[in-house]
Amino acid sequence: MAEVEKSMNAAAVLTVRPLTREAFSPFGTVIEPDPSTMRLINGGNTERYHALAEAEAAGDDARVIVNIFRGSPRAFPYTVTMMERHPFGSQSFSPIDDRPWLVVVAEDEGGRPGVPWVFLASGRQGVNYRRNVWHHPLMTVGETSDFLVVDRSGEGNNLEEFFYDQPFIIEKLETSA
Repeated sequence: MAEVEKSMNAAAVLTVRPLTREAFSPFGTVIEPDPSTMRLINGGNTERYHALAEAEAAGDDARVIVNIFRGSPRAFPYTVTMMERHPFGSQSFSPIDDRPWLVVVAEDEGGRPGVPWVFLASGRQGVNYRRNVWHHPLMTVGETSDFLVVDRSGEGNNLEEFFYDQPFIIEKLETSA
């Protein structure tokens, strides 16, 4: 269960924790070099960290696409009022600019997101949200940042949004990830 405490304005305060493979595993995969997957390719000149995450694409005319998203930084304290999920495909975010950023996810509780978890990702960590995982839209900090995003395109509504009755607060951010 995510850690929260009530603040004076009835919004629950969220704890920011380091992004690790183990802590994030219920929601998807952390994308970063894993020595156990390393293979030398291109005549021994390139290290390939193989199959770090799997893209999911379900439904009619589904295909996996690659995008660049440019996120404007959020101001803190930040109020989390909504979450989204994509029922037909996974969605991965890998930072291009080597800047810390936040990953906000929630477990599904009967078709709606539960209390959010907040992870501080380094600028060298990406994530792959599994299909149907509740998450907050891209949350950059400090400066505008670019991300390589792999997700699904195709028929059907692949976006579900949920707005909380009571907001959650991320009070301050220490970006020493």
